[in-house]
Amino acid sequence: MNKQGNIYTFIYASALVIVVAALLAFVSQGLRPQQAKNEEIAKKRDILRSINIKTTSDNAEAMFDKIIGASSYIVDSIGNKVDDDAFAVDMAKELRKTAGNRAYPIYEARLESGELKYILQVRGTGLWGPIWGYISLDDNKNTIYGATFGHKGETPGLGAEIDKPAFQQQFQGKQLFDNDGKLASIAINKGKAPETALHEVDAISGGTITSKGVEAMLIDFFAGYENFLKQ
Repeated sequence: MNKQGNIYTFIYASALVIVVAALLAFVSQGLRPQQAKNEEIAKKRDILRSINIKTTSDNAEAMFDKIIGASSYIVDSIGNKVDDDAFAVDMAKELRKTAGNRAYPIYEARLESGELKYILQVRGTGLWGPIWGYISLDDNKNTIYGATFGHKGETPGLGAEIDKPAFQQQFQGKQLFDNDGKLASIAINKGKAPETALHEVDAISGGTITSKGVEAMLIDFFAGYENFLKQ
């Protein structure tokens, strides 16, 4: 075969592409279990961060087992327990369902002090992609104990600030229900929220759309958890 001809070049390039693709697929399959494990650990760290417990990749699983363990379950929009495997819920899929048909994961955390905290999982849409979070509540199922948020592609220095302590710590001590027992959720206001406000926090400067995405996410999912919280 003429090595300078087009046929040889085409065959050589095709073979090279096939070999490289096969190698990449093999490496990807080999790394998939470790990737899944890393995602599991990252999720456990986020859940623990919502109850103000910082962990490392090395101790996250042990801390999770100690504080939460098997104390998790799924409820429906009526507030009924429907399953025990909260950790397996794919919130991206749940978000595409109507609110009444979603699975709502709940984690019960028992702190070293003996206090019981309920951790709710939420998911929504920011400016550029998905956003998510975990909100922990005191055992009155009303007062926020801690919150953590994450995102996939929000703008650094703007919407991406939702994953920073300065934004998340504002939620501590806020309340989901008003004095009449009506779900008020948490408004995220552009400007300065009054220090005494129980249902408001400050928006991120320059990240209005992402801030409103967080607000809409909380309203949406707190409504789904409402019946459970009122039990």
